[in-house]
Amino acid sequence: MSSSPNPNLPNNVSLSTIGNRFASSGVFIEAADRRVEIFTESVSFDRILYEADIRGSLAHAKMLRDTGILTESEYSQIEGGLLDIRRQIESGEFEYHVEFEDIHMHIERALILKIGDTGRKLHTARSRNDQVVTDLRIWIREAINRIDHRLVDLQSAFIGRCDNDFDVIVPAYTHLQRAQPVLVPHIWLAYCEKFERDRQRLKDCRRRVNVLGLGAAAVAGTSLPIDRFKTAEYLGFETVAANSIDISSDRDFVLESAFCLAQIALHCSTFAEEWVIWSTSEFNFLRSPQSFCTGSSIMPQKVNPDVLELIRGKTARVIGNLQTLLVLTKGLPLAYNRDLQEDKQPIFDSFNTIESVLALAAPLIEGAVLNREAIAFQLDRGYLDATTLMEYLIGKGVPQRTAHSIVGRLVRLAMEREVPLAKLTLKEFQEAHKDFDYNVFSVLGAKNAVASMKSYGSTAPDQVRKQIEIWKTKIDRAYTEF
Repeated sequence: MSSSPNPNLPNNVSLSTIGNRFASSGVFIEAADRRVEIFTESVSFDRILYEADIRGSLAHAKMLRDTGILTESEYSQIEGGLLDIRRQIESGEFEYHVEFEDIHMHIERALILKIGDTGRKLHTARSRNDQVVTDLRIWIREAINRIDHRLVDLQSAFIGRCDNDFDVIVPAYTHLQRAQPVLVPHIWLAYCEKFERDRQRLKDCRRRVNVLGLGAAAVAGTSLPIDRFKTAEYLGFETVAANSIDISSDRDFVLESAFCLAQIALHCSTFAEEWVIWSTSEFNFLRSPQSFCTGSSIMPQKVNPDVLELIRGKTARVIGNLQTLLVLTKGLPLAYNRDLQEDKQPIFDSFNTIESVLALAAPLIEGAVLNREAIAFQLDRGYLDATTLMEYLIGKGVPQRTAHSIVGRLVRLAMEREVPLAKLTLKEFQEAHKDFDYNVFSVLGAKNAVASMKSYGSTAPDQVRKQIEIWKTKIDRAYTEF
């Protein structure tokens, strides 16, 4: 990238000349090596912070006016200049150059070119150290809001399926082996619970993100009579960071955000993996919408669940970004170090990745179709009612361990005869234990096993129905709160 002439400048004055003078601050007698400029620039990725940077600068300038450090006229010039720069950036007119390193210097340089020396007053009582951390907090705060909304959309997609799928029973699996029968909505609600914990983590994380650092300056604070609490009020921060040394080195909020995103990615990956399995010919429980699948370049019959596989695959990047941030910060001394420039690409990528995953996951869930016939045909395989049979004996006063052993022998007998438990005779049950009576058949079979459930949080139809209604209310409330 090379500098280019700017029609707003005097003849024969290049951007690179102003850039070198701007960066030198009077102490340097040599211009920066071009290779250093390229190596140290961050504007290629931190330009995404432009809105947060302008918002923070406007609040900072307003506070400087309120405290008498800026006059009303100076504030008005700064405000007008910053708003015009924002318009230029959003319209694509703004030029970026590596000489000016980052988005913060680009905006300040552009402001000085627009309004002259008054623009040089904007940086009073702040450093790029506290400026960048404030911008990042503003950006992450807004990104958390977007992810939270996407999570509610995802929960809503699952809840939206529950009434229509209420009569479908599938095997629940442990160790990927058939375990017990459950209502399909009970599975959909399981994902709602996971994503609700993700929402709660984000909400809690956002409290620690929403802390103002601006006004700490480089490391020690400032001798000027600023009002950091006023700046916090203008920017919507809940509180003000209390230690100027800690402020510029603190990236806990970045790490915590990255962990929350990694946890969301893990939950999305679990959902995607299960649906990939359910989509196989061997399971044949579910068909994803074809608009979310791709074909094969050589096998004409293939309908591959590529979106689900990529949701699963992108989890690796989000986890990797968390690892990168942990390693980046593990050995840094107090206050700002330039290493922290490298925190932005991983956290930006994690937020962008999760947002794109959630944006696709919700419509995919809404459009999928359960293969009811295939599910029903295979439902009574695997002795899913064995646990309910054991609990039938426990209800008769038989100790759990004894009942477990008795039912295990009955399962073995049924396996040898290649029949479900319900096909054994009453005589065979009574030979296994005297307390069996004809009522035993009321708990056998997947439907009867589901119907016999009673505990809170179980797959009992009345419990699932209550939870569906609770979740509908939660989702409605969440949307009204946005």
